[in-house]
Amino acid sequence: MYLENITLKADALNLTEEEFFNFCSQNKELKFEMDSNNQIYIMTPTGGITGNRNSEIIVQLGIWNKINKTGYVFDSSTGFNLPNGAMRSPDSAWIAKERWVGLSIEDRKRFPHICPDFIIELLSESDSLNTIKEKMNEWLQNGCRLAWLIDFENKTVYIYKPKSEVIQQSFEQALRGEDVLLGFELNLTEFLTT
Repeated sequence: MYLENITLKADALNLTEEEFFNFCSQNKELKFEMDSNNQIYIMTPTGGITGNRNSEIIVQLGIWNKINKTGYVFDSSTGFNLPNGAMRSPDSAWIAKERWVGLSIEDRKRFPHICPDFIIELLSESDSLNTIKEKMNEWLQNGCRLAWLIDFENKTVYIYKPKSEVIQQSFEQALRGEDVLLGFELNLTEFLTT
């Protein structure tokens, strides 16, 4: 049995960004997201396999970024305030250097007001595929340039790009960062033994 994410109907609270940040800070043992309708989601912790896979992906993205020095990598504990009013936290994210340094130091210390250029979401046992697909579209609508939804259970990746149909591919093909992460490749077959 897997835990499911919990949705709090918080529209009556009408939390400001500052109040939501403080709420999250006071409850650090929990991970939250908030959608554009002020619904707060308490996210369940991942299991060991998902956590390990996410860590390995972050390491590979981080190594590529250290070599290329073109941006900044973020893990799943980072929340981003999106233009539509939602605060989301992808499993992995990357932001181009010029966009990140363009933010004030104060904004960078909190949930920054920026949509990552690239995100990865791993479909976990507690996730609904349709809900995560909606979230992927939300990332694109808020300015994300490339997004990967990785479904290890079905060995399928959904590739999202602005103004394009979603591409579905198997793990047989390596994922490529295209023009967003030039030269970055991720071979998911390496992760199937964990």
